[in-house]
Amino acid sequence: MEFRRLGRSGLNISEISYGNWLTHGSQVEEEQAQACVRAALDAGITTFDTADVYANTKAESVLGRALAGERRESVEIFTKVFWPTGPGGPNDKGLGRKHILESANASLKRLQTDYVDLYQAHRFDRTVPLEETMLAFSELVRQGKALYIGVSEWNAEQITRGAALARELNVPFISNQPQYSMLWRVIEPQVVPASEREGLSQIVWSPIAQGVLTGKYLPGGEVPAGSRATDERGSKMIAGLMRDEVLTKVQELKPIAEETGLTMAQLAVAWVLQNPNVASAIIGASRPEQVHENVKAAGVKLDAEVLEKIDKVLEGVVQTDPRLTVVA
Repeated sequence: MEFRRLGRSGLNISEISYGNWLTHGSQVEEEQAQACVRAALDAGITTFDTADVYANTKAESVLGRALAGERRESVEIFTKVFWPTGPGGPNDKGLGRKHILESANASLKRLQTDYVDLYQAHRFDRTVPLEETMLAFSELVRQGKALYIGVSEWNAEQITRGAALARELNVPFISNQPQYSMLWRVIEPQVVPASEREGLSQIVWSPIAQGVLTGKYLPGGEVPAGSRATDERGSKMIAGLMRDEVLTKVQELKPIAEETGLTMAQLAVAWVLQNPNVASAIIGASRPEQVHENVKAAGVKLDAEVLEKIDKVLEGVVQTDPRLTVVA
């Protein structure tokens, strides 16, 4: 496993991180989830990402139990706050001070830890003054409950504003967690330059484009049973990528993967890691063997010729418009 610094900080994280968004507490039984976490640890992954909203708090609990007994200093645990949790009360969502502080304490209990290495705003909250949000995060840092602060899916303007307040409050604001893949490059025009300027790295999710970049979805073919495209929520996220035009282009990547000695999934993960502003690619898994396959992308260097071939194949289907938003 290779490691990279997260933002303009002293925190080292694994190039491949393990996330339990759509699996733990919902799609995968706990025994299997624990096996996947064990596989991640055995492969050298030290960075684990979750959120309070995943499986309505259950994912945090599963991860907490899976990491119990591990030396706390040997892993980096990330979680997030924003989306509704709990019974749906008026303060059970958003980035107001009350919800942030109460959610952080609840997450720590579920994760069985005194602190998280990174606490992230899961989205931007336009209904709450940004000053209130950043002040609440600063208090968590001063209390030792969060070592660093990050965000997820913030645009360039929001990152710039957040970074200015973080400097005033002396808060270590170091990361953004966006969707990013060969097919979804929305962060490249504006978010990456703003992040580089403000000292943030990207921790990217869906580097395999919800499984599309594995090549398992064939144009005009039936959707494989049990795949992401058959899941109610997953199918909504993947719908825009399931066009025959996109799937045909993805099939044309297979010779490139073979040429580099990588599987399609490994090529996809390695591709996002070629961006110097990307500190880590988050992988998920429902089986330990998926972890073992995808971690082989760590440390892979793709030469300029390979990157050019990929761009040529995917010409016309890559999304780069910064006005596009994710469905999550």
